[in-house]
Amino acid sequence: MSLWSRIRFHLRNRLGHLPGSFPQPAARARAAALRGWSAVAAASLLFLTAPAAADLPDVIDRVKPSIVVIGTYQLTRSPQFMMRGTGFVVGDGRQVATNSHVLPDKIDEAAGERLVIMARPAGPSLQRREARTVAVDKIHDLALLRVDGPSMPALTLHDSDRVREGQAVAFTGFPIGAVLGLSPVTHRGIISSITPIVLPSSNARNLNAKVIARLRRGSFDIFQLDATAYPGNSGGPLYELERGEVVGIINMVFVKESKESTLSKPSGISFAIPSEYLSDLLREARQ
Repeated sequence: MSLWSRIRFHLRNRLGHLPGSFPQPAARARAAALRGWSAVAAASLLFLTAPAAADLPDVIDRVKPSIVVIGTYQLTRSPQFMMRGTGFVVGDGRQVATNSHVLPDKIDEAAGERLVIMARPAGPSLQRREARTVAVDKIHDLALLRVDGPSMPALTLHDSDRVREGQAVAFTGFPIGAVLGLSPVTHRGIISSITPIVLPSSNARNLNAKVIARLRRGSFDIFQLDATAYPGNSGGPLYELERGEVVGIINMVFVKESKESTLSKPSGISFAIPSEYLSDLLREARQ
């Protein structure tokens, strides 16, 4: 006997067998009651068999090995390592995504300066690995690096078109640079709004060269968050809480220059670039 047949059998026993000579209205009422109980049982069965969402501490445990610090290293200077932002491992485990503004304009290779990441892929010890830029998307302020050494745990990209306002999210990175130490910090919040990165200003005096350039290139939607991120978080992953899949990339400079150009003081609002643009960049890098 199938599971559904067993449910119906028990429901019939619970409601009782009505005699065939019973008045027709009562028979219809019995049938309606049976259908109602069946619907409740089916809903309960689906609830019990549906996969449970992971707790945030478990999701953070999975995400943290993929979070890296991006900076430059030079043996002859002090400090030798200078942090520039956050990144996270994607693709084949040897690719790192970040904001393009996190990367330095130039590297003084003649003086021994190198672009590097600092990572903890398999434990508490911090590893330094050299990196090189393989793809850049200036329009969406994204960059993809190739890292030396063995592969690291990679994060999965989520379809950012399915993200909804009010959805719970979290992001992990290194707020305020290395001031608080090179240990990943997680913040939790919601998607407050899905909004254009820049809107035409009603007053030309509020426009600057970067905003004008953004308007010429065309606007696109970004995620506005109710959690506070800091400049050191730039380039870190914004992820949904069920599986820790990346829905966006935290951005604390590029977006604010466009979105908040008319404000005399910083608002403290945080933003993220949707992950769909990183997916496009990964596809371009494979070609």
